[in-house]
Amino acid sequence: MSQHTAYPMFDLAKAGVPDDLCPIAVTINPMLPGDWRSMRPVVDRNKCVKCAVCWLYCPAQCIVERPAWFDINLTICKGCGICANECPQHAITMIEEVEA
Repeated sequence: MSQHTAYPMFDLAKAGVPDDLCPIAVTINPMLPGDWRSMRPVVDRNKCVKCAVCWLYCPAQCIVERPAWFDINLTICKGCGICANECPQHAITMIEEVEA
């Protein structure tokens, strides 16, 4: 049988914690996932049969339901392409993001 060795507790007062150990955020970062994507999904409304497969697989939950098709909220879409890959109707294609 092996014995467990007890170690003394870390003494914060003795050792001290460096001031630059972990920077603390003091302002909220306004950047959204859609601000840094390189590809964006485009829905072909004629091909979309509203099966909701894109909605089920989207990790960012940016798929928006419209009356006759599903659309993408590009503010929160990070451009991963999972929706385009999983769409059984091939109604979603990924195109290169261009600066506005």
